[in-house]
Amino acid sequence: MLEDGKIFIGKGTKPEYLDLKLANRHGLITGATGTGKTVTLQVLAEGFSNAGVPVFAADIKGDLSGIAATGNSKDAFVKRAKELDLEYRPDQFPTVFWDLFGEEGHRVRATVSEIGPLLLARLLDLNDVQEGVLNIAFRIADEQGLLLLDLKDLRALLQFIAENAQDLTTTYGNVSKATVGTIQRQLLVLENQRGQEFLGEPALSIKDLMRTDRDGRGVVNILAADKLMNNPRLYATFLLWLMSELFEELPEVGDLDQPKLVFFFDEAHLLFSDAPKALLETVERVVRLIRSKGVGVYFITQNPADVPETVLAQLGNRIQHALRAYTPREQKAVRVAAQTFRQNPAFDTEKAITELGVGEALVSTLEGKGSPSMVERTLIAPPMSQVGPIDNALRQQIIAASPMRGKYDQSIDSESAYEMLAKRAEKTAADAQAAQGGGGILDMLGNLFGTNGQRKGTMTTTQRVTREVTRTVINQTVGGFAAEIGKSIGGRQGGSIGRAIVRGTLGGILRR
Repeated sequence: MLEDGKIFIGKGTKPEYLDLKLANRHGLITGATGTGKTVTLQVLAEGFSNAGVPVFAADIKGDLSGIAATGNSKDAFVKRAKELDLEYRPDQFPTVFWDLFGEEGHRVRATVSEIGPLLLARLLDLNDVQEGVLNIAFRIADEQGLLLLDLKDLRALLQFIAENAQDLTTTYGNVSKATVGTIQRQLLVLENQRGQEFLGEPALSIKDLMRTDRDGRGVVNILAADKLMNNPRLYATFLLWLMSELFEELPEVGDLDQPKLVFFFDEAHLLFSDAPKALLETVERVVRLIRSKGVGVYFITQNPADVPETVLAQLGNRIQHALRAYTPREQKAVRVAAQTFRQNPAFDTEKAITELGVGEALVSTLEGKGSPSMVERTLIAPPMSQVGPIDNALRQQIIAASPMRGKYDQSIDSESAYEMLAKRAEKTAADAQAAQGGGGILDMLGNLFGTNGQRKGTMTTTQRVTREVTRTVINQTVGGFAAEIGKSIGGRQGGSIGRAIVRGTLGGILRR
């Protein structure tokens, strides 16, 4: 619910609001499973939509899809609304569904170059040495103007590097065929997990996530992530890529009256689990600076300890649902969670966290000049849209009527390094074949050694020996040259020579 530039969250001893002017200072929603985090996210998404702010959120269990359907006047919701002095008015919100696999929403893709070596190395679970070789691959692609768009491009580039490892080592550092082979094997694993469906064109345009409907309400973009969660690394890589794209593409706007987009990261612990230091530093930098682009980032996870302290310090708006404290480890987690709030002398924050009921939370938001408010025990407002997932028939109806229909559904195989190198290889092979079998060289030899218009038996012994030695040398030279070409371009493809080199968008140099 929206009131005077503020989103109504709920009420305890007083109403609790999220000020739209401070909503780009990011936030955190935490709590144990089943305590109401998804409903809180839905309430915030409804508030942002009503304010004309587009939203992007991952739907882990399918529950969030209910925001696209009109809510039900259930007794529990009506009763909660009365307790909060609200009028319960069922509503539905403009929604676009997305899906990396294209089954429950419009397909989402990114090119290999846009993902970049840092995120790709984490997606493939590479060690430092393997990540170094991957960086070399991207460097070679950039320097030679080769576009990397999809996995077959990257695999072919790696094959090219392996075949020329000795020459490349002197320029770029040690490159071993064994390391390249390991990366190739990890690419195969990624393909088996349907990762290739995410990498390619047409790549997602960030502008398509930042839309409003004809009534001025912000569109709620829902990513179907229930199947995506079978590959947590792919899920985390996609969300981190999306956040980095927002950071890179959006202009600096400073502090606005309200955000241009709000981004919800559910299961946030997956973003930071086993992440290398370089990646954590990048995420911290993006979170710290992206607010000046008008983007608010909200992490949803079970415990504040799931988020690194450097990132946690950037999250000013906090909503804490109940945590359980049955073991020493859980008790420590509750204590850490309580310490992240500005304490309220009216109650024991640590004790309150373990006593909260479903739909109840501790709330502290930024106010005034950006200082956090004193934590309050709060009843969360009921959503006005449907709580729980929509059925597949309604989902497909919304997808069919979506303005994004047809834009991303079919893949595009653009001309890139794959085709460019194939053309080079075919031309080189054709030239070699013409030189070997076109008759020009043999005719010249015949004229030189007296074989044209002359019976074989009339040749002198010297001519015969010279002819055979020369023929052998030429065949070996041309044949070896052709073999080297075949090796360099993946000649195992036979007639379609070069069906395996590189493709991609020189990230940052050339965009889509």
